[in-house]
Amino acid sequence: MKITKELLLSAYMQGIFPMAESAEAEDVFWVDPDERGIFPLDQFHVPRKLARKIRSEPFDVRINTAFQHVMRHCAEPTNNIERQNTWINDLILDRYAELHELGYAHSVECWQDEKLVGGLYGVSLNGAFCGESMFHHVTDASKVALVYLVARLKAGGYTLLDTQFVTDHLSQFGAIEIPRAHYKEMLQSALQVEDADFYALDENEDASSILDRVSQ
Repeated sequence: MKITKELLLSAYMQGIFPMAESAEAEDVFWVDPDERGIFPLDQFHVPRKLARKIRSEPFDVRINTAFQHVMRHCAEPTNNIERQNTWINDLILDRYAELHELGYAHSVECWQDEKLVGGLYGVSLNGAFCGESMFHHVTDASKVALVYLVARLKAGGYTLLDTQFVTDHLSQFGAIEIPRAHYKEMLQSALQVEDADFYALDENEDASSILDRVSQ
């Protein structure tokens, strides 16, 4: 089956997402987990140590300035036992780049000394944001990107932040697992939120305001 951007969007609207066996794989397989990871946006937790770091503003946080670079960094193998091999192949890179061009996929990026040092990307559909992957080359950069993403989603009226799976890394921020049926109910409700706006957050908000938004 040919994977098109239209098929990919349709899959997300049904709660299904693609993965590849490896970077070298020529196709993908579709995933619809029995237990789905989400962040309840009203219960997102920022660890105290990270909050102090965010207030020091160590990064220039940007959106959508290096989407494909973020994806390629996310596709790199790491020493992390939870992600030693990538599930992002060229087909996924190409299709998500198309979604980005159409405004359905976004990146949140942490820059330091004009170098991209961390970030994340995901798919946005009305009031749902489906987080795909994150990376960091500097300590806490991906965590800071996640906090800024949550602030942006709350400012924009989103109701669902999908993490696909829950890892120890994500659970420290409040990620939980819910049954597939419950997730799909939440997804369908989020898809009805037609006025969600990924760009509602003021780009000039300082770190303290970001943390206040996340804790609201």
